Amino acid sequence: MNRREMCMALSSLAVLGGLKLEAEGEGAGGAESEPVLAQSEVFGYDQLPGSHLENGGTMRKVMAGVLATGETVEVHESMLPPGKMPHPPHRHRNSELLLIREGNLEFLNNGKPERVGPGGVAFAASNVLHGLKNVGDTPATYFVVAIGRVTA
Repeated sequence: MNRREMCMALSSLAVLGGLKLEAEGEGAGGAESEPVLAQSEVFGYDQLPGSHLENGGTMRKVMAGVLATGETVEVHESMLPPGKMPHPPHRHRNSELLLIREGNLEFLNNGKPERVGPGGVAFAASNVLHGLKNVGDTPATYFVVAIGRVTA
């Protein structure tokens, strides 16, 4: 292979690699549908958009997008009524940190229930079965920090 053929082959490989990244949504700036979170910001609680959930709880969206360093992040606050679960146990590609503000929760960690209360943190690793249930007598409030792409 001469120099000219080598340059053409390397150029072709670079183009193919770029097409693969775009197809995966990981080109420059991350996924096109997600904003790039490149500015520092304060999120006032009263300005967070909230919604009511079917289980009687609430959710307030804080932020979602792609960090300048390439990670996808989504943050929201949830309130879970006593005895309720946000959804059945599940697994997904992204990892999550659950920061407990109020109440007593049971965190299902790969089939093993673990208690977590105010000030506690639960970590749901990528593709590990996890779930959450309010096992207290009062509403439980917690923040979810999801890191990484949800889709495989």
